[in-house]
Amino acid sequence: MQRILVIGTTGSGKTTLARAIAGRLGLPHGEQDAWNHQPGWQPAPTEQFRAQVTAFTAQSAWVMDGNYSKAQDIGWSRADTLVWLDYPAPLVFWRLLRRTVRRVVTQQELWNGNRESLRGQFSRESVLPWFFRTHWKRRRETPQRIAQFPQLGVIRLRSPGEAARWLASLSATPEMQTAASQITIRPEPQP
Repeated sequence: MQRILVIGTTGSGKTTLARAIAGRLGLPHGEQDAWNHQPGWQPAPTEQFRAQVTAFTAQSAWVMDGNYSKAQDIGWSRADTLVWLDYPAPLVFWRLLRRTVRRVVTQQELWNGNRESLRGQFSRESVLPWFFRTHWKRRRETPQRIAQFPQLGVIRLRSPGEAARWLASLSATPEMQTAASQITIRPEPQP
């Protein structure tokens, strides 16, 4: 486990788990949302986004989270381990709703100056409608997608408790510690 990709539906906790894995193993963490959401919630051009994923995954060891199809071929083919947060829809929805309300109220900055707003939650592209459009579809399609990448070791976690126990079982091997010490983290280009 040196190149780890964390996937799951919107609000499942991909970034939180990916950061925890990276911290526990001493590996760099890449968040696809940060590369995709440009100022004003504009999506990054596909070429720019793919270049970010390509540069990040060119390292010998890493943890990356995200489900973006526009660069899925890069991350999935370079990963050796896929961690799939496959939580029940009601659990994910309530976590997502609480997170969204908290972000709207606190005006927490997310990426590139973007903040969630109450008005934005009524958009077709906001996270709540996105959850309903993608949760069950991803759950259905992910096993077929995994089958296309036989090099992947797959860890399917079905509850936050299961994820916590799995995370607690991780420890950095001497090889990972050596690889992590040789990694150069490049600053992300600013638009």
